[in-house]
Amino acid sequence: MKAFFALSLLAATVVAQAQLLPRLPGVERLPGAVDRVLDRTVDRVLQPLPELLSSTTSLLDLRVTQVRDLLRRHPDVIEADPRGELIRRRELVLVSPGEAALAAAAALGLIKLREEAWPELDLHEVVLRVPPGLDTAEALEKLRAAQPDLQADFNHLYARSGNVAAAGRAPAKQTGPVRVGLIDGGVDRRHEALRRAGGGSFGCGGRPVPSEHGTAVASLLVGRDRGFAGAADKAELFAADVYCDQPDGGSAEDVVRALAWMARERVAVVNVSLVGPQNRLLEQGVAALVKRGHLVVAAVGNDGPAAPPLFPASYAGVIGVTGVNASRRVLPEAAQGAQVMWSAPGAEMAVARSGGGYGVARGTSFAAPLVAGLLAAQLRQPDPAAAAAAVDGMATGAIDLGAPGRDPVYGRGFVAEDLRVVPERLQARQQR
Repeated sequence: MKAFFALSLLAATVVAQAQLLPRLPGVERLPGAVDRVLDRTVDRVLQPLPELLSSTTSLLDLRVTQVRDLLRRHPDVIEADPRGELIRRRELVLVSPGEAALAAAAALGLIKLREEAWPELDLHEVVLRVPPGLDTAEALEKLRAAQPDLQADFNHLYARSGNVAAAGRAPAKQTGPVRVGLIDGGVDRRHEALRRAGGGSFGCGGRPVPSEHGTAVASLLVGRDRGFAGAADKAELFAADVYCDQPDGGSAEDVVRALAWMARERVAVVNVSLVGPQNRLLEQGVAALVKRGHLVVAAVGNDGPAAPPLFPASYAGVIGVTGVNASRRVLPEAAQGAQVMWSAPGAEMAVARSGGGYGVARGTSFAAPLVAGLLAAQLRQPDPAAAAAAVDGMATGAIDLGAPGRDPVYGRGFVAEDLRVVPERLQARQQR
């Protein structure tokens, strides 16, 4: 069988970190993909890196092209920072600023747009508007020069690509309902695989804005249908939509606001299949949630093994997850490095589609929810000791791939192999 690879815009503002395989009878391929045919079998695709890169170098180039297209289509709300990362146009974010910082901002002509406090994360933000005649990057540079200790940044946009106790006294076994969080695009809760999932929703003023990516990831977390089951198929789903089908959705501010909601709802395990650059506001929001005993599980991204680390997966305390194919080979497009903690199935996977039916997905975005679902069954309330024990407990059933011990390709091991729903098998079961 030939493999088709694609990167798809799964929302108007971001480059999705997902790749899609061929259409199967009765199982629809996710739409909107730009297909490239590789004239080789799936096993041959996963060859030693040098030969592989010669045939897949367009993956990163395609992402760059799509970013440029977004900038061309939405110049009124989006621009690029000096590194080429997408940001909200003419916006700067101050993290817990004092009066002196606000005065310095006003002296530069920066205008306060909004202010918000997240006591659950011990964070407070002020968003500033950069006036005409002043470049956004220049404004940030001047503000940092005037207030060297100020935590200020751009409002970056993020793309959708056994139980062993910790050292010391083991935490008490947790009880209560299994709950899992999702920060992504909107979820189609009317889908057959998701309509029985309880929980709650956040964002978009309470209106549902289903997306392909959010629905697919949600199904791998809590989906339940004939022949299909997510990693925590009886769990309650707490889903935050940070895009709402807006061209400047998925900002650092949106993600932190969703993290604060997870803290209020005491959702212990949160899946974030989003990637982007370092950001001071997001870093502090993630650190605060982790400190409270939550687990943040994130996809490491699909920009390739030589690409710089992506975030939030690369922040301290985050559970970074990479993807592995059916032959137990790491996806050639997956990021590598110290941020990789676990590997899980991330290719040839059936996922729910917004509007009904199933698609076939590929990418680290779809490996992360399998790990998050497993952890959610072990961590039902935020607790630092219990969180550490849940992560260490996964090692019992993990398969050590690659170099012995933890390595930058597969992390601490390969888990959740039995949770990958094969599209052909799903189709056969649903036809019975």
